[in-house]
Amino acid sequence: MKNFSDKLAVITGGGTGMGRELARQLIAEGCDVAICDVIAENMAETKRLCEAEAPQGKIVSTFRCDVSSETDILIWRDHIKSAHKTDHINLLFNNAGIAGGGSFINDDRDHWERTFNICWNGVYQSTRVFLPMLIASDEGHLVNTSSINGFWASLGPHFAHTAYSTAKFAVKGFTESLVNDFRLHAPHVKVSLVMPGHIGTGLATNSRLVHGGKQAELLTDAELIAQQRQITASGTPVDHLSLEDIRKIVNSFGNDFKNKAPVTAVEGARMILDGVKAEK
Repeated sequence: MKNFSDKLAVITGGGTGMGRELARQLIAEGCDVAICDVIAENMAETKRLCEAEAPQGKIVSTFRCDVSSETDILIWRDHIKSAHKTDHINLLFNNAGIAGGGSFINDDRDHWERTFNICWNGVYQSTRVFLPMLIASDEGHLVNTSSINGFWASLGPHFAHTAYSTAKFAVKGFTESLVNDFRLHAPHVKVSLVMPGHIGTGLATNSRLVHGGKQAELLTDAELIAQQRQITASGTPVDHLSLEDIRKIVNSFGNDFKNKAPVTAVEGARMILDGVKAEK
């Protein structure tokens, strides 16, 4: 696939980060785009940016969808068929993901499985649901996003990192297995695996919200004390700081993850699209 003009791309997690930048860069190249996300406000901003940059006649559709739910994905697929008047897609980017559920021992089971089900089941179920539409195209490309933590299941000696890492290892193995499966049974569809390191996205902030948490400015004293204990337990003593200082630290986690990354979301998306064109 040497160009994206007049193609249709489906992107999970298109509200922020690399999902948003994939949508913006694709539509600028003449590709129609269908995105989903669980945070409607983020999606609306992606849609606004895409429409401001889109060539005439290009369509960007949005749909609130929890990729851990196959039912949600099936409804989204039907919405895409209607909104884009199509029976096929050309590109599927399984990009959605959240962090969390670090400890298999200490973390709440629901919290652990929420992370795993989005990061793994979201990729598996989305691929299952959209596979017939991908194969129905003249040329197609599946892109699954794993992580550097699909190589190394660690954030360092002070952090448990089991749910996210387990899911990302699964995505890596699944995608590598699909490469030969597609060569044998659908050779016009290519498969790529993405293994990002630290990319400047809203992952840290969005993960807290998806897990039912709050923005830092809305945390209660009790919640700030819990955060203080968690940060201290991870190897950074902050038990001497005031609760307002803890609030600032919690707020800075998300901002620093996005703004101090060595690679921006714009650069990450461009690497992915260049890889698709090069069939990497």
